[in-house]
Amino acid sequence: MLYKIITTYIVNIVALFAAVYFVTGFEITPTAKGYLIVGALLTAVNLVIRPVIKFILTPVIILTLGLFSLVINSAILYILDIMSTSLTIRGFLPLLYATLIITAINIILRGTTKK
Repeated sequence: MLYKIITTYIVNIVALFAAVYFVTGFEITPTAKGYLIVGALLTAVNLVIRPVIKFILTPVIILTLGLFSLVINSAILYILDIMSTSLTIRGFLPLLYATLIITAINIILRGTTKK
């Protein structure tokens, strides 16, 4: 379990770096502390709250062939923007692009780090 938490945390920080680099309007305070805080919040939400939301919304996810998962991920990022002063999202398109990048990197890197 600890391995999963640590790898998820590292993958989330890498994904956040990529999103900040590629998406204009998606900004994190450019300090190590800013990335560590947002990474920790994203990891906590992904490990605790996201499974509950996905379980409740499973019928909708099935009906949309999994595309509703992007809506869930976008909502999680938006909630993180509200919770953290280190994260700033300036509009809907940066939110959408950052969601796509973070989701893609999570799928790729978590698939390669499975134990």
